[in-house]
Amino acid sequence: MNGYFRLNIQQTGTMLELIPPSTADGVMPPIGEITAYLQSKRITQFDLKGINDALTTILNQPALVPLLPNAVFPEHEMMNLTLSPDKMTVTARFYAPSTGGSQMGKDEILKDLAAQRIKMGIDESAIDAFLAERTYCTDIVIARGKPARHGEDARIEYFFNTDLNARPERKEDGSVDFFNLNTINHCKEGDLLAKLFPEDPGEEGYNVFGEVEKPRKVKHLTLKYGAKIDINGDKTELNSQINGHVMLTGGKVFVSDVYQVENVGTATGNINSEGSVLVNGNVQTGFSVTATGNIEVKGVVEGATLIAGGDIIIARGMNGMNRGKLEAGGSVVSKFIENAEVTAGTYIEADSIMHSKVSAKNEIRVDGKKGFIAGGMVRATTQVSCRVLGSAMGADTVVEVGVDPAMKARFQELQKEMLEMHKKRNMINTTLTGAVAKIKSGAKLPPEQMQYVQSLMQAAKQLEEKLEEDDMELCDLEELLSEKTESCVKVRDTAYPGTKIVIGDESVTLKKEVSYCRFHYDKGDIRSATY
Repeated sequence: MNGYFRLNIQQTGTMLELIPPSTADGVMPPIGEITAYLQSKRITQFDLKGINDALTTILNQPALVPLLPNAVFPEHEMMNLTLSPDKMTVTARFYAPSTGGSQMGKDEILKDLAAQRIKMGIDESAIDAFLAERTYCTDIVIARGKPARHGEDARIEYFFNTDLNARPERKEDGSVDFFNLNTINHCKEGDLLAKLFPEDPGEEGYNVFGEVEKPRKVKHLTLKYGAKIDINGDKTELNSQINGHVMLTGGKVFVSDVYQVENVGTATGNINSEGSVLVNGNVQTGFSVTATGNIEVKGVVEGATLIAGGDIIIARGMNGMNRGKLEAGGSVVSKFIENAEVTAGTYIEADSIMHSKVSAKNEIRVDGKKGFIAGGMVRATTQVSCRVLGSAMGADTVVEVGVDPAMKARFQELQKEMLEMHKKRNMINTTLTGAVAKIKSGAKLPPEQMQYVQSLMQAAKQLEEKLEEDDMELCDLEELLSEKTESCVKVRDTAYPGTKIVIGDESVTLKKEVSYCRFHYDKGDIRSATY
């Protein structure tokens, strides 16, 4: 037990009595604590040196230090309370009564706590322990709030490959094995596709004043899915209804059948499939293949149009003859791309790109054995990499990376839209608050007003859902827009004169041949560095 002090009041005067610790690990109170106590009792004239000397030399016996030549009134036992900055704990420190002074009882301690508005988490066992064996000049926690228990965000586990940027494997010589891409996720009837682990909202807490401490807001998720998928009763598991192909697009799970043909031409006409399409041969000029899933062509594509909700894979390449077109919600992987227009929602991988207009939301890689980009325009948000850029023949070649203007416009549009929705939500909430207050006061609203209140509640719910959806999109856009300074063009071998490099709003046309370089945006300019 710690040492402590008290006023020793005699007829001949008042003294400060110092009682040493009763255990080896006990300590004496600091002199500042003693002087603060004396001043609180209006004893301002005392021998500071005498008190300090007694504190430093005290051993096993109490020590007396004269304070006043006269006797003062007895002092009652005293409790000093300290509140933690987070209002979650109250620490009591008790001071001994003077000789002839009275002690505090439990009711008095509880009344003092109530006077300080401390009403939650009071530890009566700690108070009882003090009253059973009074321990002075020692911190005792006598009230403790209940911290909020923070929950966890909902999460979804997918049981298939969802990496939209997954790359095809490379051979030992560095080339891509376009005939064995293995990028399609096959599934069988009854396969578990996804599992939702619902959010844990946590629990409210409270501080010692009874003020509610709310847990942090957690993220709510729901399983989104298309046709040919079963969901269980509690909406936490998705299972395939068929043997087919599964993919994740825009946060939604799709399962589709795979439609197979040998060639696309006069014998088949145009193909429009609700699932995926596998062409074992070629796609001839003038024909089109449209699929909500993937399109895989094991031969060549001529001047045809391929539109896929997922990936487009062309094992032997495409010569578009200046009329061919590829549009993929996912990636485009092709042996070569020549005289075609290609758009990919994620990335593009090819062994060569010639005289084409090619754009990808993420990046474009032309790093195969040939690995050249010559002629046309190639655009990607984050990176374009190749072995050879441009040509010695001076073919007009433009490579552009950086922020997508359409993305920026969408970002600004979302900000305005969300601002308006916040204003509308606040107006609805104000009206609902007034209506609820009337109902709680006992007022009965007419049926038409109740119907109006119910419609407002539904509108508020829809607004919240839309705001949550837009907020997620806004965060995604903000993350992508912030990648401007990281955008670059990598050339592993040679970049020829006449090639134009565009990064964001800046551009540069190469005046001479450069090798093994990386073009990047730095402080308002496009700079190149050897790598």
